[in-house]
Amino acid sequence: MAEDVGSRENIESTASKKGKKSITIEFIKPEDFRQIYAIGAAGGHSPYDFRIGFYNDTPKMFGDASESRVIERRVETEVILSPVAALELSRWLTQHINEYESVFGPISRAIPRMTKKEPAKVDESTDIQGYI
Repeated sequence: MAEDVGSRENIESTASKKGKKSITIEFIKPEDFRQIYAIGAAGGHSPYDFRIGFYNDTPKMFGDASESRVIERRVETEVILSPVAALELSRWLTQHINEYESVFGPISRAIPRMTKKEPAKVDESTDIQGYI
């Protein structure tokens, strides 16, 4: 075993003397590439992979507005990642969320709701422009 360790050390020191090789990564988008907008994600994991389905919701009205409503949740795409790729995605998201919040402030989970304004009261008698 001493010979194996010595041989490995020689190989490693020879490789480090040669220097590191540079690697260039080229990003290519195929013709059928598409982007989707998603309002949420759901999924899970097994010992082998992580699965994330990205979805959009569409409210559907049935009957009277006081009755229960149905929301159609359409899973647009699913991404399957190895555990290592899922960890890298987590780190990438954390870094970019921190950068976003440092520029734009904390991300709020609250959904802004439009407040109903009461209609302006109509005065029964109005001034006629140019006469008074």
